Amino acid sequence: MSGSEKLSISQTLPDIEQEQKNVQALTRGRLPILGLLFVGIFLFLVAFGYWVAPYEFDEWDLIDATLPPAWMEGGSSKHLLGTDILGRDVLSRIIHGSRFSLAIAVGCIAVYSTIGVTLGLLAGFLGGRTDMIVMRLCDLWMGMPAIILAILIVSILGPSATTIIVIVGVTGWPAYTRIVRGECMSISQNDYIKLARVAGCRNLRIMFSHILPNLANTIIIMVTLNIGQIIILTATLSFLGLGTQPPSPDWGLMMNEGRQYINYAWWLVVFPGVAIMMAVLGFNLVGDWLREVLDPKQRQR
Repeated sequence: MSGSEKLSISQTLPDIEQEQKNVQALTRGRLPILGLLFVGIFLFLVAFGYWVAPYEFDEWDLIDATLPPAWMEGGSSKHLLGTDILGRDVLSRIIHGSRFSLAIAVGCIAVYSTIGVTLGLLAGFLGGRTDMIVMRLCDLWMGMPAIILAILIVSILGPSATTIIVIVGVTGWPAYTRIVRGECMSISQNDYIKLARVAGCRNLRIMFSHILPNLANTIIIMVTLNIGQIIILTATLSFLGLGTQPPSPDWGLMMNEGRQYINYAWWLVVFPGVAIMMAVLGFNLVGDWLREVLDPKQRQR
């Protein structure tokens, strides 16, 4: 081994050690404890909410209608967060609502990530006319008012959880397409992609076997960050009456049902709002942390 090769290796080892220290600092020193706590509670309720919730979400008793939280005068230990106008337990509805929120969020992400990633791969890899058509379609779609499109879809399909998934799915894919397109164009310049072309691999195999796995980190970051946004968006649509309908325990619908009683039953609006805030904050904090850990550019910064 020549002296120059030994020198290059000796110069590379400190860089590798420094990179390892940077990753350890990001994964340990800046661990999002609050975000992981909120996400952990949310996922625990999703997995075990059916057994944890003291009541069914649609179990009502008019005798116990609009009971305040247990720590207030007139409250009951049987209903820790109080009851709504029909006597349904607020805590149970929030717990069951977490399952609805995550199910809708997963459905929305599955729809528009599939559309966005597929179109982004086609535009970034094929380029030329395909790239131009896909990008102009993105520009056209992003220029369309989302609320008008939502009202149009609701008028056709009717308000339901499926409608929310369709609305978010057909409005959210351009963001994925743009990001995946840029990453795909960068990855396509690597030598192993050129060698795959020379070896006679088809375009579909190169896109989904060689390029897509290298986009996994980017997609994971986008999905984690988007879950919080989708929870807010679905709650907003339900609050406006464009999403799930009674007696669904959707958090946005709970706030819509309780807003007219806010003067004397504030807990009907506050507690679902706090649940939305905790879930969104948790996923945003975890998403930011994953972006720092998985994105080499963020680690260098």
